[in-house]
Amino acid sequence: MLKSLFIKNYALIDRLGVEFGNGLVILTGETGAGKSIIIDALGLIIGERASSEVVRTGKDKAIVEGVFSLSGNRKVKELLRGHEIECTEELIIRREVSAKGQSRSFIDDSPVTLTLLKQAGQLLVDLHGQHEHQSLLRHETHIEMLDDFGGLDGMVREYRKALNRLERITADLDELRLREERLREKREFYAFQLQDIDAVSPQSDEEEGLESELRILENAERLFGATTELYALLYEGERSVRDQLVIARNQLQDLAEIDARFGEAAQECNSAEAIIAELARFIQGYNAGVEFNPQKLEEIRERLGKLSLLKKKYGGSLKHVLDRRAQIVQELSLAENYEDICNGLLTDLESARKDCATLAQRLSEKRNEVARKVDHGVVQELKKVGIQHGKFTTRITQNELRTSGREDGASDLYVASGQKRLALNDTGYDTVQFHISTNLGEQEKPLAKVASGGEVSRVMLALKSILAKSDRLPVLIFDEIDVGVSGRIAQAVGLGLKSLSQFHQVVAITHLPQIAGLADSHHVVFKKEQKGRTITMARKLSLKEQVEEVAKLMSGSRVTEAGLAGARELMGLR
Repeated sequence: MLKSLFIKNYALIDRLGVEFGNGLVILTGETGAGKSIIIDALGLIIGERASSEVVRTGKDKAIVEGVFSLSGNRKVKELLRGHEIECTEELIIRREVSAKGQSRSFIDDSPVTLTLLKQAGQLLVDLHGQHEHQSLLRHETHIEMLDDFGGLDGMVREYRKALNRLERITADLDELRLREERLREKREFYAFQLQDIDAVSPQSDEEEGLESELRILENAERLFGATTELYALLYEGERSVRDQLVIARNQLQDLAEIDARFGEAAQECNSAEAIIAELARFIQGYNAGVEFNPQKLEEIRERLGKLSLLKKKYGGSLKHVLDRRAQIVQELSLAENYEDICNGLLTDLESARKDCATLAQRLSEKRNEVARKVDHGVVQELKKVGIQHGKFTTRITQNELRTSGREDGASDLYVASGQKRLALNDTGYDTVQFHISTNLGEQEKPLAKVASGGEVSRVMLALKSILAKSDRLPVLIFDEIDVGVSGRIAQAVGLGLKSLSQFHQVVAITHLPQIAGLADSHHVVFKKEQKGRTITMARKLSLKEQVEEVAKLMSGSRVTEAGLAGARELMGLR
């Protein structure tokens, strides 16, 4: 529900705050006082178009801010969370319009796009006014309203699961066909690439080993010469390291006989001799194994050259080469098994389509049952609000696909019904549109094309009265719903609004005492002069003031005791 509305520097409004209550909220006031200005300002925070002309003369910008209770409004919460806006049970929406025509929108102080503001507004407020922010006039909402009224949400969710499966299989089949088509064009090329790679038969870990072996073979002479010199230096040459260590060890042993402290040094020298001997044996063995093999060297160079060429062709590394080979094998395997894979998917597709057909047919049958109840109920409600010869029909149609076969561009998202193929959508295969005639002898037309003004509002009231328990929009606003009605019809319109306010917060602008007298809360809108300028103000009335205001609506500005008595009687007060 709308808890409060704050308006600043908007048209004739300098600064205005209005607190709204539950149930039926009535706005009254003299013609031109500014009642519709308040409604227009409210339209700004639910996404209506902004104009610099609304900014009060001499001010930089106009501000409109509304505070809404989100209790039970799951759709708004899901919408905002989807845009990373965390919300509590209370939502603040603000719109600012500058004198230069620039507009900014905020939800809970977070800047948002006008698109998001409008989406949120459509889930919060249904405004039946001069700008026709009317969910019932958008035919795409009719199927949702019908399903809500019939309690078909569970069936719709079950159908959507089946549709999602059909869509996934369709996407897989489309991808398979696309891959097969590409493969047909490139099959010879793929076969050539596979042969090219397999001719070399690269191994994932061979390159590093080959490069190491290449370095050794290319440096065989250097390795042989260096190890020969090292062996002589350490072990075989004159004054070799090993001979010098033997001399040093012997001297240390002689000294140890004189001073035992040399004994440890003699042992270390003995260990060093053993290490040198082991090192010399390794060098001698390596030297004996040095290979001078020009043929093998050339073979390795040739092998590395082939691997390098493959890397240049297929991605810059052996890993990329092997990944490419695996991809080619997979594609060629698809070519060999395409028919089997395709037939498997087609079997799954027909199974999913059958499930969709069953669920969509069941939904369509239920919708037709619900539609008959809605049609009858709306006609009865139209009579209550003075449209005696009204006719109302919920038309449920299907979109038949004319093409046959995918080669003609047809979608897989269809079900068969006899000889027809019916296109599927998110809610089945039905399209729902409300049609109405409000005058005797007139042909029924789409709801969006009925007459404007008070007649539209009364039609909306009749529809809302039928759909009230299922329609989740928390705030309904009727601007000038009483145009062209009076007497008994006015009383019926008022009772309709009152009944509707059991399920919604209803805000109505009226000039009729029969409607105003039923208010749960009553605000009067008026003009006053302040500092040489005219401003629009609003004030919530006490019960005594409500009686006086209803009396004024009944008998004019001069209120008599008889008028007050009539007002109290109309309001059901003693």
